Amino acid sequence: MKKSAPTKKKVFVGLSGGVDSSVSAAFLVRAGYDVTGVFIKVWQPDFVPCAWKEDRLDAMRVCAHLGIPFITLDLEKEYRKEVVDYMIAEYKRGNTPNPDVMCNKEVKFGAFLKYAKSQGADYVATGHYARVRELKTKNLKQKKFELLAGLDKDKDQSYFLWTLSQNQLKHILFPVGALKKREVRILAKKFGLLTATKKDSQGLCFVGKIDMKEFLGHFIAEKPGEVLNENAEVIGVHQGAGLYTLGQRRGFTITKKGKNEEVYYVISKDMKRNRIVVSDKPEKPGRNRLIVRARKLNFVSDTPKSGKKYTVRFRYRQKLQPCNVVSVDKNNLMLGLEKSDFTISPGQSLVLYDGAMVVGGGIIESQIDEK
Repeated sequence: MKKSAPTKKKVFVGLSGGVDSSVSAAFLVRAGYDVTGVFIKVWQPDFVPCAWKEDRLDAMRVCAHLGIPFITLDLEKEYRKEVVDYMIAEYKRGNTPNPDVMCNKEVKFGAFLKYAKSQGADYVATGHYARVRELKTKNLKQKKFELLAGLDKDKDQSYFLWTLSQNQLKHILFPVGALKKREVRILAKKFGLLTATKKDSQGLCFVGKIDMKEFLGHFIAEKPGEVLNENAEVIGVHQGAGLYTLGQRRGFTITKKGKNEEVYYVISKDMKRNRIVVSDKPEKPGRNRLIVRARKLNFVSDTPKSGKKYTVRFRYRQKLQPCNVVSVDKNNLMLGLEKSDFTISPGQSLVLYDGAMVVGGGIIESQIDEK
């Protein structure tokens, strides 16, 4: 009896209309996968110039060039609720959220992955600069995976992916994660993709480049308040404490200026009194060692060990900082840093690394200068 040919693994590729996802799709086609291109349509405010139709058209053209099916997946409701509404609510509380983290968690590897699996897909793939590595285990039936930083340090997007679980990682492919950006563009030209020279999108996930203060101004009413210096003297005015993040140096007005026209940075906020405190010398010598506490944790492969040294970042593309785990349980993570960082803000994502491996992360709740 003649043996049947092995079934091709089915992959749904999230196509944004950009070069990274286009090359990802081309790679998978050439690797022999059964590939379908999917453009994810999300909610966009009417005050932002409409770009999704052009991006969708580019994604369609890529699929036509590669000879693969194309689908438009409408996830407007999910994006509005899980990303936009979440972001607005956090700013109203005085926190600084990361909407791109929530977009990956709830949309790209939440609703999109769920839809793909319901359609019989074995995997979803995106153009993220990150890597997934399967670990060798004694139990062959129970696979285990690691999430690794992308090899291009300037483009590494692992910071936004700390919420991924083992159940998700086994269904995710990052075809360009082991490449440099310049290599991706070279391959795009080689594959004859129209997106080869298309500029990278920037700004809020899917929505594009927009001033965050302008965006929030459509949802959070301005509430003028006082700007104080470190001596509790009123030296200016602002438009609402919730609109500012720690470390910000623009967007408020200093009416009582010093002799040298100093640059001021936000170092703290008082949401109840609608005040912000600023300093022209925020990073003062001799500050104490810092303890950072995080909540809503997720550990990708293993729980970090107390006392062990790791590296951490609190913002995308921030240089990794050495740290050690002071304590950890299922609800709280406390990290020790060598020095204070006045820009660390509640609501931001804390992402922990062990070498190139993403250990996991959480949402920053507070920081304490250790005495």
